[in-house]
Amino acid sequence: MADGLDVRIRATTPIAIDVAFSVHAHETLALIGPSGAGKSTILRTVAGLHRVPEGTIQAGGDTWLDTAAGIDLAASRRHAGMVFQSYALFPHLTAGQNIMEAMLDRLRDERRHRADAFLKRVHLEGLGDRLPATLSGGQQQRVALARALARNPKVLLLDEPFSAVDRPTRRSLHQLLRELRSETPLPIIFITHDIEDAMASADRLCLIEAGKITADVKASRMATQCDGRLSAWLNDV
Repeated sequence: MADGLDVRIRATTPIAIDVAFSVHAHETLALIGPSGAGKSTILRTVAGLHRVPEGTIQAGGDTWLDTAAGIDLAASRRHAGMVFQSYALFPHLTAGQNIMEAMLDRLRDERRHRADAFLKRVHLEGLGDRLPATLSGGQQQRVALARALARNPKVLLLDEPFSAVDRPTRRSLHQLLRELRSETPLPIIFITHDIEDAMASADRLCLIEAGKITADVKASRMATQCDGRLSAWLNDV
């Protein structure tokens, strides 16, 4: 998939994983399921932060992982924009400086100009001089998202982006993800435990149970064409 992401990975330890899925450009995939199902392990494997003994990962026409061929690029060599659940912002740097850290290969003036542009893109214009501690959780999340986009990634990965923010902020983040899906030619994957977040932001939902995909459903059709296993799981949450 030249413009998207293709993942096929298997592992038995420390958690059993056996999944295969693809995400197109301009498509958002939500990985949902119970705690311990393997969602974070899958995301970290795509980013290069976790190694598996068997699998292939291709993004934007590049091979990041092919265990049979001995290819396993380090995280620093994978063009993945990762937004961590904890945001992982540098506390001593301003919002703008945090974003500039993702562009160290560019001249300082260009980095500052691009940081301002990315802040505007996530609706935080005028807050570039603020330290993370002075920003709300939702604003910190947006700074982390802007920093991930500044890496010029081939895939955008978000770990529980809605878990630490209130309901109004979650709705605004839903809207932002929909905007990014439309405006940015990226495959986007995010993890969530909340089906409402998944349906509000994603094109497709993959239910992960015990390291396997047990349902793969288009969000727009879920109400009428929901797989039985997904329906049963939703009824329990």
